[in-house]
Amino acid sequence: MRPAVIAATGLYTPPDSVSNAELVEAFNTYVANFNAAHADAIAAGEIQPLAPSSSEFIEKASGIKSRYVVAKPGIIDPAIMRPVIPERPNEEISILAEIALKAAEEALERWGKPREKIGAVLCACSNMQRAYPAMAIEVQNALGLGGFAFDMNVACSSATFGLKTAADFVGGGSVDAVLMVNPEICSGHLNFRDRDSHFIFGDVATAAIVERADDADGGWDILGTRLKTQFSNNIRNNSGFLNRAAPEGRDNVDKLFVQQGRKVFKEVVPMVSDMIIDHARELGLDPHALKRLWLHQANINMNEIIGRKVLGRDPTPEENVIILDDYANTSSAGSIIAFHKTSDDLAQGDLGLICSFGAGYSAGTVFVQKR
Repeated sequence: MRPAVIAATGLYTPPDSVSNAELVEAFNTYVANFNAAHADAIAAGEIQPLAPSSSEFIEKASGIKSRYVVAKPGIIDPAIMRPVIPERPNEEISILAEIALKAAEEALERWGKPREKIGAVLCACSNMQRAYPAMAIEVQNALGLGGFAFDMNVACSSATFGLKTAADFVGGGSVDAVLMVNPEICSGHLNFRDRDSHFIFGDVATAAIVERADDADGGWDILGTRLKTQFSNNIRNNSGFLNRAAPEGRDNVDKLFVQQGRKVFKEVVPMVSDMIIDHARELGLDPHALKRLWLHQANINMNEIIGRKVLGRDPTPEENVIILDDYANTSSAGSIIAFHKTSDDLAQGDLGLICSFGAGYSAGTVFVQKR
């Protein structure tokens, strides 16, 4: 197997951000209107009143302070509370492919080599706009690339699974360089009228170029990759084309993202911590020597515990990177955002870890070393 390198990354951040205060104002207005409209039924005990949210609750539960979104007005309108994204004709590039393309263009610019060297495009993300044609092929076409392209979905672990797939393609000699994109419009699969989850997600797109090591100028050597899946019902999104086939018909709102947060926390933290430590030792690495952790950005409390277990002490903010305060949970893109923003300052020989975990359950570890 030929060694592979993460040669460059790219990031597209939408221009609009929604603060916790803005989100809470819309949510609490909706709650007040709902409770007023159903006052008699609530008084009779037929239904439970909805509880309000607060910025303090959100930040304590998650560490999130704001999130970027592609369509802000509808999200903060109590009468709508969802992103409003007009459908595009087939002749126009789709919105997910468009933001993926913007991240890809930055990665290609940072890479500095002819884009024709890219032999494959992977679109690895949670939130697919459609079943087909593949968004990866759409991006490939927009960039004028040859080779092959396909979509893959492993929920929040899609990017690490994508990095492993790219490294395997390069290592096996199928191609010399792979472009991976991770467009995530997570606001589209979020029920903004659910108090337990209305604050969790944001929108973004990331990209990474993986190439053979003997062609690379700088970058990060991929020392080892490991993937893991374990079935769980604790994080689900059941919204899909078969909903319309239900005998009674279904409103997809009740099929959007839902999780059993406490169970996820209790089960995923030890699974991921043990996976990281075991993989490091298999590679002959001391996990305590890691200079930086670029973990999945879902919950600050999870990341702090995982960082403490992996490093054997309380990590500094520079060691255990947190970007979810500004970006919220961006599913597959979170760890790549963290890597993109905080990897250039490390020195040659420094060790780092890109790690994901999420629905499935799924988890991926990618140990890297600065060239």
